[in-house]
Amino acid sequence: MKIAIYPGSFDPITNGHLDILDRATQIFDKVIVLVAVNPNKTSRFTAQERVNMIKEATDSDKVEVDYYDGLTVKYAKDHNATHLIRGLRAVTDFEYEFQLASANDFVDSSIDTVFLMSKQQKSFINSSMIMELHAQGVDVSGLVPPSVIKRLK
Repeated sequence: MKIAIYPGSFDPITNGHLDILDRATQIFDKVIVLVAVNPNKTSRFTAQERVNMIKEATDSDKVEVDYYDGLTVKYAKDHNATHLIRGLRAVTDFEYEFQLASANDFVDSSIDTVFLMSKQQKSFINSSMIMELHAQGVDVSGLVPPSVIKRLK
């Protein structure tokens, strides 16, 4: 069984994230969406709220959702995953993602990183922009799943 981890803060999850997840499930037998817990970062939603939003937004027996506050490659190894999924929106994402993939490879070279490009119509979506638009009164319901809209109200 080919297992992949799709890590991220998902604060909140967006339709762009869901597009990457949907395509990852076409490649792998199981994808674990792993909500990153970083105590040095202020999150808008708790880890459990983010897990719940993702669970409500996904409907596939190939998807599991969890959270973790350690190294992603350690979690991957502990869950028999062989790949990490990372989404790329634009060239500006590449440098950071390349550094992250290199660091992960240094920690455990048996875990490969797979990059999936966002579809062009979803390439501008990111969680921070969603929150900023929402704070300014913009209807973001076309950019995020209903599970997020419910919690934004």
